[in-house]
Amino acid sequence: MATVSRENIGVLTDKLTVKIAKDDYLPSFEKALKTYSKQANIPGFRKGMVPTGVIKKMYGNSVFAEEVFKSVEKELTQYLTNEKLNIFAQPLPLPENSSQVDMTRPEEYSFAFEIGLKPEFVLPGPEELKPIRYEIQVTDKMIDEEIDRLRNRHGKMTEPEIITGDDNALKLHFVELDQQGEPVNGGIQKETTFPVSYFVEQTRKVFMGKKKEDTEKIRLAEAFDEKERNWVQKELGLAKDGDKAEADHFFNATITGIGLLEKAEINESLFDSAFPNRGIKAQEDFRNAIKEEVQAYLDEQSRGQLHHSLYHDLLKHTKIEFPETFLKRWMQYNSENPKSQGEIEQEFPVFESQLKWTLITDRIASENQIEVSPDDLRAFAKKQLLGYMGRPASGEEQPWIADYVNRMIQDKKFVEETAQRIQTDKIFAWIEGKADISGKSVSLEAFNEMQQEHQHHHH
Repeated sequence: MATVSRENIGVLTDKLTVKIAKDDYLPSFEKALKTYSKQANIPGFRKGMVPTGVIKKMYGNSVFAEEVFKSVEKELTQYLTNEKLNIFAQPLPLPENSSQVDMTRPEEYSFAFEIGLKPEFVLPGPEELKPIRYEIQVTDKMIDEEIDRLRNRHGKMTEPEIITGDDNALKLHFVELDQQGEPVNGGIQKETTFPVSYFVEQTRKVFMGKKKEDTEKIRLAEAFDEKERNWVQKELGLAKDGDKAEADHFFNATITGIGLLEKAEINESLFDSAFPNRGIKAQEDFRNAIKEEVQAYLDEQSRGQLHHSLYHDLLKHTKIEFPETFLKRWMQYNSENPKSQGEIEQEFPVFESQLKWTLITDRIASENQIEVSPDDLRAFAKKQLLGYMGRPASGEEQPWIADYVNRMIQDKKFVEETAQRIQTDKIFAWIEGKADISGKSVSLEAFNEMQQEHQHHHH
């Protein structure tokens, strides 16, 4: 009769030893041989009429081992279920297991496994979570900048005959030249578009007054500053990141198109284009509508920062002990490509933080019945679609929207990723309700600077 014994061998780490006797696996072994004999297709025998002895001789050892391991797995799984052990991942086999099972020596076999137990822990109280909710105020400058973007977005592109300023867009056909100024045989030939402002000031002056079909010889290192040059080099299929050799390339740049964006006038036509169905007539109402949108965006940025702070506070103030040795073995055991012990040690801190966060959020979700419903998924899919289209959510759902939503909730990947995202948002909302959050008014510049410092600190 099979038995399973348990002993502690380390921090939150136990050893399970499964012992199985002949009676635990021999009946299933004999049954498996008979099944093989009925299914085997062996030359010289009619299908289904292969003698069991022949099957035993040909496949006996592998079938025997398979049935032994099936019996061990069955006993191990049943023990974990009956004892209600809350473990990480799956049991890992230990090297002290029986070295080899042998069909000719049916006997009691012993197999040992290592398990990592999930720890008990206490979530921090509200007094330990004291993040700041930064309140970023919308300024007139922000509204003016957004109006300018809207005027560009809803403006009209014209095609003037000549280049008149930095705001012209140029379509240029680049042809690579050799040191003698001749086209390189098999060299780069590529058409790309960018504003005149990408050129350095001296090169801009050269292009002023030029028209379509005019050609200028340029050297990348001289025509562009580093940031713009890296972009152009990438467009042309050259190396980027300031490669000096690539920047020394010469090209003929032939103008194949000139564009000029005429900004939209600030009138009711722009109001309707930017905010359909809002019936905005006055410029003051237009600015207020923009202010609402900008404020909503800033509030979302502030909420993201708040969640980031709560995440780090929870990790910092939640004390959890892990079966570290077991987890490092598990990382090694489950790696597709073998990892050195040094690689495991280097990766473990990040792995441990992720595991810690998973335990925390699982606990919060379980104890507070935080779940994602089909209606949550549908609402998210609808909001996402309307957001892509720049349309506000409406009370009346049109058939094509419902069709899209129905297709999305049949997409397994979409459902898994969206459910995770929605549940995370719900968990953070619960944490927000428990934390001792204080508000602080800041400028956008100060907020961005703080974000950059924070990212630098955590990298």
